[in-house]
Amino acid sequence: MEQALRQRVVIQPGGKIELQSPDLPAGLEAEVIVLVPPQQRRTRSLTDFIGAAKGTYASPEEADAFIRAERNAWER
Repeated sequence: MEQALRQRVVIQPGGKIELQSPDLPAGLEAEVIVLVPPQQRRTRSLTDFIGAAKGTYASPEEADAFIRAERNAWER
């Protein structure tokens, strides 16, 4: 019969999780399932998406410079 171990952990930077228990014998394989409650999922800000997709601008300033250049071209 499978043994179950339940612990609450804090996810470290880079998504790292550390689990320690004297009930876990060294050298055995174990399956780990991570359940993240919906209210604790990290929400992304819209600014996280700036420059994330192909063909987008790396910063708001870069986008503003492009728009200014386009407007100047229209006035000529």
